[in-house]
Amino acid sequence: MPTALHQLLDKLLTLPQYLLPQHLLSRGMHALAGCRIKWVKNTFIRFIVKAYGVDTSEAVLGDNVDKYASFNDFFTRELHEKVHTIAAGEHTVVSPVDGAISQLGLISEGRIVQAKGQDYSVLELLGGDTALAAQFSQGQFATIYLSPKDYHRIHMPLTGALKQMRHVPGDLFSVSPRTARAVPRLFSRNERVITVFDTEMGPMVMVLVGAIFVGSMETVWAGKITPPYSGELQHWEYQADASVTIEKGTEMGRFNMGSTVVLLLPNANQPWDETLTAESAVRLGQALI
Repeated sequence: MPTALHQLLDKLLTLPQYLLPQHLLSRGMHALAGCRIKWVKNTFIRFIVKAYGVDTSEAVLGDNVDKYASFNDFFTRELHEKVHTIAAGEHTVVSPVDGAISQLGLISEGRIVQAKGQDYSVLELLGGDTALAAQFSQGQFATIYLSPKDYHRIHMPLTGALKQMRHVPGDLFSVSPRTARAVPRLFSRNERVITVFDTEMGPMVMVLVGAIFVGSMETVWAGKITPPYSGELQHWEYQADASVTIEKGTEMGRFNMGSTVVLLLPNANQPWDETLTAESAVRLGQALI
């Protein structure tokens, strides 16, 4: 199919998302994901396992659906320690999640590639924080998409001391590859949680991007950030006496349902692994640099 027809098909199939009550549907999914009625949550879990080919052998609780208190308990399931190996090395940046590379590369003139023909600004992604965005004007980015089959806990790509967190309200479009190709500025218009760390490689930002049916984003130091959906920007500062240091490979947060993490580094002195391209599968702990 010619590229122009692909683009038209993507836009047509994405159009209904503009009309959906995104937050209402996400609140409903959050309630369903937390449901503890045995037959409801068991049916939901079995459906997802079959539909997406989830490897339940990696989970501590295995494939016995009765052991999971709710669907969300299954979705954020703990995995066996041996499933992931954290790549060693003082300046080795590792993948924070299991997923697939959406895009990665250099930040050019303050803009990040979203998909072919689509980009967005670092400034908008970071909620309009000019000083923070300036630190990444010559940096690099990696965008990693988590599908429903993936492990949905998020871990640290480097050891870092937490300095800021910001919750930016916004839309809740899907973050699927098709939607990324069709919706302008997708990752900078969706609801998101921005976390800023000081690391041995300088400042590092991880942006947890919400999506339709993502009923909850949370961090290990603050707990659940959403819901509720406040509709207002929220900002937290963590000074030296209140900072949180998290080691590389340690859990820092989690999603409910599939979504995306955007990782920003301040310079390109150490480029991304040249074998990584759009759609490359990555595992938590795998070396990205």
